[in-house]
Amino acid sequence: MSGDLYQLIAIFLYMAMMVFIGYYSYKKTANLTDYMLGGRSLGPAVTALSAGAADMSGWLLMGLPGAIYLNGLVEAWIAVGLTLGAYFNYLLVAPRLRAYTQVSGDSITIPSFLESRLKDNSRVLRIVSSVIILIFFTFYVSSGMVAGGKFFNSSFGIDYHIGLLIVSAVVIFYTLFGGFLAVSYTDVVQGVTMFFALLLVPIIGLFVTGGFSETAISIQEVNPQLLNFVSGASVASILSAVAWGLGYFGQPHIIVRFMAISSVKELKGARRIGIGWMFLSLFGAVATALIGIAYFQQTGGTLNDAETVFIVLGQIIFHPLIAGIMLAAILAAVMSTISSQLIVTSSALIEDLYKSMIKTDASDQRYVFLGRMAVLIVSIVAIILAWPNNESILSIVSFSWAGFGASFGPVILLSLYWRKITTKGALWGMSVGAIIVLIWGNINVLTDNLYEIIPGFIGAWLVTYFVSLATYRPNPQIDKEFDEAIEMLKKE
Repeated sequence: MSGDLYQLIAIFLYMAMMVFIGYYSYKKTANLTDYMLGGRSLGPAVTALSAGAADMSGWLLMGLPGAIYLNGLVEAWIAVGLTLGAYFNYLLVAPRLRAYTQVSGDSITIPSFLESRLKDNSRVLRIVSSVIILIFFTFYVSSGMVAGGKFFNSSFGIDYHIGLLIVSAVVIFYTLFGGFLAVSYTDVVQGVTMFFALLLVPIIGLFVTGGFSETAISIQEVNPQLLNFVSGASVASILSAVAWGLGYFGQPHIIVRFMAISSVKELKGARRIGIGWMFLSLFGAVATALIGIAYFQQTGGTLNDAETVFIVLGQIIFHPLIAGIMLAAILAAVMSTISSQLIVTSSALIEDLYKSMIKTDASDQRYVFLGRMAVLIVSIVAIILAWPNNESILSIVSFSWAGFGASFGPVILLSLYWRKITTKGALWGMSVGAIIVLIWGNINVLTDNLYEIIPGFIGAWLVTYFVSLATYRPNPQIDKEFDEAIEMLKKE
C-alpha cells in the first residue's frame, strides 16, 4: 500500500468522524438557542478545547511555523502576546460575560448582549455590530479555506481548488446541520488532535536532527540570528507582535464559548485546561519550525512554501498512517475555526439582523432553517474570496483578528466593567475601531511599521469612553442588571 493511500485513509476516517458528530448534534438540536449556543450546557474541558481550537485555525500549524521558518524566533513574540491575551481573556472577560449575558436578556450573541446591556431600543447598535461580524468573518472564513486548499495541494498534489472544495464541503455539512453543539464537539476532537501532533512532530524530529546541540548548530549555520528573539526587530515590531493578545477581548467566535459554559464556577477549570493547551501547542509550533530549519540544512533539501513545514516534516518523519493523523491535525485546525466562525456569522445574520429588521413570529424551526441557510450563503462567499489563492494565511488572519479586536474589544471590556458606557459611545467606538483597521491595514507603509490593532484598539477605547461620558444618563434598569451580574459572580 502506498504512503499517500495510508494518509488518505487517515484523512477519510477523520472527516467521517466529523460528519458523524454533525449528525449526532443534529439529533440533539431542538431550537434556536441549541443551534446558536448549545443550550448553555458546555463543561469546562469542552469550553477550553473548543475555544482553543476555534482560536488557532490553520495559522497555528501553517502560518506561525512558516513565519518562524523564514524569520526565526523574532516571530515568536506573537505567541507570547497570544498566550498573555488568552489568559487575561479568561480572567477578565469570561466570568463577567457569562454572568452578564444571563442576567441581561439571556443573550445568546454578542450583538444581542450589547443591545440588551445598553438598552438600545433603536436596534442600530445590534445591526452595526452584526455587519462588522459579517465583514471580518467572511474574510476570516476565507483564510481557513485557503489553508484547506494549500493543505491538499502540498500533501497530495491535489489541485488547490479541489482541496478547497473538499474541506469546505465537510465543514459546511457538520456546521449547517449540527450547529453550535457540532462545532463544539468537533472542536474537542480537533483540539486533542492538534495538541498531540504539535508535540510529536518536534519531539521525534529532534531525534532525527541529532538532539538539541546538533539542531542548534544546524540552525546557526543557516543564520545565527534565527535563534535571536530581537534580531532585526524594532520596539514597534515587537509591540505589534505582542499586541495580537489585545485581539482576544473582541473575538466573537472565542468569547461566545464563555457564554455557553454551564456555570461561572466551571470557568476556572476551563482556564487551566485552555491555557495549558495553548502554551504547549504554541511551543510545539515554534519548535516544529526550528526543527524544519535544521532538517533541511542537514539534508540539503529545500522547502517551496514555508507555511507547509509542519506538513512536510510529518510526512518525512512518520509512517504514512501516522503521518496521515498528523495531517488530520492540519485539517482539525482549519475546520474548527471555519465552523466556529460560520456559526457566529449565522447567528449575526439571523438572530441579530433578520430578527431586528424583519418583524416576524416565525417558529424556532423556521429560524434554525434560516440559520442553516445563512451558513451556506456565507460559505459560498468565502469560497469565492479564497478561490484566487493570492494571500498568505497569516496576512488574512492578522487583518481579520485586528478588525474584531479593535472594534469589539474595548466595547466588551467597558460594558463589563463600567456602568456608564452608552449606546452612542459603543456605536461610535466600534465604528472607529473598524474603520481605523480597514484603512490602516490597507496601507503598506503603516502596517509595515505598526500592527493595525494598536491604533484601532486605542482609537475605539478613547472614542467609546469620551462619547459615553458626554451622552451618559442614569438608567435604573442598567444599574440593576450591572449589580445583579456582580452579585452572581460573588455567589459563584
